[in-house]
Amino acid sequence: MIYSAIEAERARNRLTKEELANKIGISNKTYYNWLNGISPIPSTALIEMANMFNVSIDYLLEMDKPRNFAEEKEVV
Repeated sequence: MIYSAIEAERARNRLTKEELANKIGISNKTYYNWLNGISPIPSTALIEMANMFNVSIDYLLEMDKPRNFAEEKEVV
């Protein structure tokens, strides 16, 4: 699963996958596809989930972790 923070927030808020999908107006299959990186999550859905869970979109996408650019540099 690529977006484990979304799943963590869903569980923390005591929602089933089906309940969350219904709340944001999508099918269970669409939700599965988003979480597994099969299809992109629309920005409108990210905003809705961030507001629902009272978290940032960066957190939901797990982009709020500090990055170590030195490790990412390609060694020539």
